[in-house]
Amino acid sequence: MPIPTATTTGPRPLPAPRRPAAAHRVAVLAYPGMSVFETGIVTEVFGLARPEFDVDWYDPVVCAERPGPVPVVGGASLHTPYGLAELAAARTVIVPGVPDVTADPSPELVTALGEAHRRGARIMSICSGAFALAGAGLLDGRRATTHWRYAELLARRYPLVEVDPDVLYLDDGDLLTSAGSAAGLDLCVHVIRRDHGAAIANAVARRLVIPPHRDGGQAQFVEAPVPADPADDRIAVSLDWALAHLAEPLSVAQLADRAHMSSRTYLRHFARATGTSPIRWLVEQRVRASLALLEETDAAVEQVARAVGFDTPATYRHHFGRVMLTSPSAYRRAFRTGVGERA
Repeated sequence: MPIPTATTTGPRPLPAPRRPAAAHRVAVLAYPGMSVFETGIVTEVFGLARPEFDVDWYDPVVCAERPGPVPVVGGASLHTPYGLAELAAARTVIVPGVPDVTADPSPELVTALGEAHRRGARIMSICSGAFALAGAGLLDGRRATTHWRYAELLARRYPLVEVDPDVLYLDDGDLLTSAGSAAGLDLCVHVIRRDHGAAIANAVARRLVIPPHRDGGQAQFVEAPVPADPADDRIAVSLDWALAHLAEPLSVAQLADRAHMSSRTYLRHFARATGTSPIRWLVEQRVRASLALLEETDAAVEQVARAVGFDTPATYRHHFGRVMLTSPSAYRRAFRTGVGERA
């Protein structure tokens, strides 16, 4: 029998789907007409090997409702052997969008998402993918977000969903939704923080050349951006200084002084540059700074509060609850047990 060659056999067949590995299987849905950016986010964050981390990493697969070629934007095709059975069996399922926000998801996709959810999988959406989760009934009575362009339509089509049109992403325990495409990066880094802690999430964010956490919501992107102002550089200088001195008492007057502005001028430029107030920004930065201490140390909540600049533990708990929608103790327990808790 002659030895097969490329010229005698034609294109090599795709490999059969692998069985779920011991690693954390992450399945992302591909659909006809999609942009591959959202899929690229998932494979970049969860798919690249991270040998520098001494943890079990993720095992990503790209799935389609019909395995085989999936036409994507640009005239190309994404070819995958994985179907909805692999999607339903994954530990984390990600829907990066839908072909048509005015259409219902297919019955087959609804069944696969429902099966994954009943099995206890974590289900996530990026951008318009929230319409698939809502169409499967998973978001009834739950908080969710999507791209600001689609938020009103999502709320109108699925009135049982509590739609928040402003946030970049929402973590509702086993169901996580994010806004426009780039907000999918924010959500994926958040998931790594939830799974592996702040140090690893921050390291992945540095590899991606993105901030570990972006302040503000998507409302800041709805209107046309304001032309750049030279004062922004001075605001940035004051923010960098504040981040290095979070444990100290800080006032608007001190920040304004660092920016070489009057307090009134500083407040105006700060709001224009960040979409929030200096005090609110400081509170959120202090809460974010406390996460690593809760995750990686046994310091008492009182010590953590003091280390990040809160006057009292009660004040810390109040602001932590507002920002993180849970308590410091519950947050710490979630990371110590490896299970995310709903607020």
